[in-house]
Amino acid sequence: MTYPQDPYGQQQPYGQQPPYGQPYPQPGYGYGYGAPQPPQDQGLAIAALVVSIASLVACTGLLSVIGVIMGHIAHSKAKRGEAGGQGMALAAIIIGYLGIAIIVALALLVVIVGIATDWDFD
Repeated sequence: MTYPQDPYGQQQPYGQQPPYGQPYPQPGYGYGYGAPQPPQDQGLAIAALVVSIASLVACTGLLSVIGVIMGHIAHSKAKRGEAGGQGMALAAIIIGYLGIAIIVALALLVVIVGIATDWDFD
């Protein structure tokens, strides 16, 4: 015996139309298709990106470290869904690590030049 309607209320498989005489399901109100999403807080990601960029401009290692820490916190919050700006946080992390690498390279260059010249400051 076949039923004209599915007694369990399951949806039809993708791409198939409902049987003749049954209307297409209409989207409901509320949290349906077009419900606006609440704006997500991106403040920490923006601040991390600004601090990381400022560290490149000012060539300071402390700002780079602060930008990396803030970027990691913002990125983890964005991955958990607590905040937005996952891309900005990732950019802040990359730029912050780049700033740290530049500072380490400059310090290493100063040490190499100092050793090559026998640290002669006279």
